[in-house]
Amino acid sequence: MRWYDEAFGVRYASLRYFNAAGATEKCGEDHDPETHLIPIALQVAACERPHVDIYGDDYPTPDGTCVRDYIHVVDLARAHILALHALAEGSRIYNLGCGGDGYSVKQVIETVREVTGKEIPTKIAARRAGDPPTLIASSQKIKSELGWQQNIRICR
Repeated sequence: MRWYDEAFGVRYASLRYFNAAGATEKCGEDHDPETHLIPIALQVAACERPHVDIYGDDYPTPDGTCVRDYIHVVDLARAHILALHALAEGSRIYNLGCGGDGYSVKQVIETVREVTGKEIPTKIAARRAGDPPTLIASSQKIKSELGWQQNIRICR
């Protein structure tokens, strides 16, 4: 993309993020089959599935489960708009993350328990091939250059 910008003056914005989550009052989230942790935990809370599979509990993380970034779709939309408006000043590349150390699978499930007041049964399953223990991003660059901030926290 950089080369195309240099050769032809076509500006670009590249935003990298890992786990977009959430919905708005008008737009929900529905995958079939569902593969994302938060909706799966909510389906368990709603008695739509029996348990959440935790893929490995022996990672070198504080509680043994994978740690990931979770960022709300509304915060992502705001970041996209800011980046598009900034293209007049040049192409942009930004990471978008939760702004901290991420959240483990067990922390996400515990948050769903707290929010719903429901027990969320879990089962430990085998690790998935290629899953790194921790995968998070820093949003510092977009914060300092464009004033973006994360307003909606996925977990506590």
